[in-house]
This record gives sequence, C-alpha cells and structure tokens, in this order.
Amino acid sequence: MIIRAATLQDTPEIVVIWNDMIRNTLFTFTTEEKTDAGVSAMISDRPGAFWVAQTDRIAGFVTYAQFRTGPGYRTSVEHSIVLGEGARGQGAGRALMDKALASAAEQGRHIMVAGISAANDGGVAFHQALGFQHVGRMPEIAHKDGQWLDLILMQKKLSSP
Repeated sequence: MIIRAATLQDTPEIVVIWNDMIRNTLFTFTTEEKTDAGVSAMISDRPGAFWVAQTDRIAGFVTYAQFRTGPGYRTSVEHSIVLGEGARGQGAGRALMDKALASAAEQGRHIMVAGISAANDGGVAFHQALGFQHVGRMPEIAHKDGQWLDLILMQKKLSSP
C-alpha cells in the first residue's frame, strides 16, 4: 500500500468510494452525492491536504480543510476519511491519518477536528486510538433515513502555540 497525494486522475475512484458511504451508511449526514467536478475542484484546492491509499486501486482517502471560516480558525482543520469496501482493518485508515496529521502539523496547523456520527462506533474508537479527545456531543443535530443522529466532536492537538 502506498500513501500519496491525490491527483485528478483519482477522482472517479474517490467519487465511487465517497458516494457509497453517503448512500449506504449513517456515517455522514449528507444525502448529496459527490460529483467528479466537485471532487476534482477539492483536490485542486487542497494541495498537501488530500491523500489516497493505493493498492491495486484506491482503497480510501483523507482530506482536510479549515475547520470554520474566519481568520481566527486558520490553524484549525477538520478532516474527512473514507475507506472503500474491504479496506477497513487493513491499516489504510491509520496510514492515511498518520500522513494527514503530519502534513497538517508541517503546515502549522494546531488542531485537527473530527466530526463523527454517533452511529459510527468504529470511527469513534479509531480516533480515540489515534489520540483524539472527545470534546462534545450534539444530540439530534441531523436527520437522515428517518432517524435523528448525534454528532460527536473530537480533536487532536498537533502543535504547541
């Protein structure tokens, strides 16, 4: 497995992986599927902040961007990590997060935020194992597939001020 920067050529595989998660899980609250144009723009707009795990195909990806708008948040980022079917438990997630955490720290980011659906117990455990701390829970913040869903907020300090 290789962890490398995403390229525009990776767009179709990333779209398939992301849309599968959107359609078939409660791990994301959105129902709006990703498009090739949208993902290509994201890859172009996030140099050094969009990574893929590649075996014979794209096994998953991680990307991050500023947590919220405004200059006060410029050192805080929020990430998204999505693994394709069959990639969980194979080390791709940890390798992607190690790369994203190192990259964000090198870019002078101070905090990385994880917003995790409470329906994703594995995601919470994964982030805890990476040293993310639970900092909040927003009950019934989203509605998808006829269910009210909670958002768990976790964060990891990347650098000292």
